Amino acid sequence: MDKDMNENLKVIITDCDHDSIQIEKDVFEKAGIPVELKQCRTEEDVIRDCQDADVFIVQYAPITRKVMEACPKLKYVVRYGVGVDTVDVPAATELGVQVGNVPDYGMNEVADHAIALSLAMLRKIVPMNEQTKTKKWDYTTAIPVHRFSDQTCGVVGLGRIGRNFAQKMHALGFRVIGFDPYFRETNETAVYVTPVTFDELVKESDIISLHCPADGNKDLFNEKTFRDMKDSALIVNVARGGIINEDDLLEALKAGEIGGVALDCMLGEPVSPDNELFRQENVIVTPHMAWYSEEAASELKRKVAEESVTFLEGKPIRYPVNKPEKQRS
Repeated sequence: MDKDMNENLKVIITDCDHDSIQIEKDVFEKAGIPVELKQCRTEEDVIRDCQDADVFIVQYAPITRKVMEACPKLKYVVRYGVGVDTVDVPAATELGVQVGNVPDYGMNEVADHAIALSLAMLRKIVPMNEQTKTKKWDYTTAIPVHRFSDQTCGVVGLGRIGRNFAQKMHALGFRVIGFDPYFRETNETAVYVTPVTFDELVKESDIISLHCPADGNKDLFNEKTFRDMKDSALIVNVARGGIINEDDLLEALKAGEIGGVALDCMLGEPVSPDNELFRQENVIVTPHMAWYSEEAASELKRKVAEESVTFLEGKPIRYPVNKPEKQRS
């Protein structure tokens, strides 16, 4: 597309908490497409400030039916990240608005963070660090700790990240089992993960790592699930808040129905330090940072911009979330 024609197009970053958008600017400048950064928090903010955009790049702003109907030029919404929870995808499809994301920018980072949390819990790193620095030098208070090759790791969700995690945990010696209703086993995956039912995974796993979407999996781990797990079993959530029922989780931890949990994702983020889960000794929490590395952050910013340019030049995008029957003109 001619650069002069591109100047009639416009991309708006509806909201962004990054220190800089220089990476995005560089991509758009090369294509001759104007880009602006807003800081919209509500529907009203987006409708007021983003009327003239052909493309939205979104972090947290709500892109609802009301927003899309009020922004008639809008043709494409792409999100910084994987989840599109704040975008009304069915409405977008009906209105002819393409939705996209970047599902592969932090694949290794999320899997690696889940591994770090898993190993920290299994080797009891956090309590032993605290005890050794403030109380006494005594490994016996960590008893029991088991070797990895004698333990079963369950993976819920076998998409890109889940498979990455499973492959690495297998390399560390774990028996790895997985549940995903959409997973199709291949010769390659058969080497490192064995598909099982959800009930089998819950009952057999010594540690369970969540890599499934929030949509369709609300309260997947609840009072019943915790009762069915081993009393010593551990859970890692680097997926989304809401997959674990946090009220039921707290009760299960207090009752000793499970061994512990590591959470990178919770409901109502940012979560108050007063949350009662944070007062439990067998809980590790990180602030939704599994996706992050300097390299992943740069890759994400570059890819949302490149996807926007690709779309505006009339080429197929790499990461479509929906398939509108008729595109907005």
